[in-house]
Amino acid sequence: MTSTRLSSKEFGPDFIQAAKAANDGPVFVIEQDETAFVLLNFKDYQRLVREHRNMAELLSVPDVAASIDFDPPRSQETARSAEFT
Repeated sequence: MTSTRLSSKEFGPDFIQAAKAANDGPVFVIEQDETAFVLLNFKDYQRLVREHRNMAELLSVPDVAASIDFDPPRSQETARSAEFT
């Protein structure tokens, strides 16, 4: 994963408001009616990285898992029993 650093000036004019909100919890950035990015304060980011080594562990955190909109497509096929020979 590539890391990018931006100054608050490069980030945009509403950075101060977003940064203040991130001190109270994650800030979800919406693009075309979908969550595209999450802004965290550095302390929360460090806690998540330190506590959760992989995505499965991260998704097991109730607050994180509840905030993710996940609705995978369902198969139209009906389940069949396996045939062993």
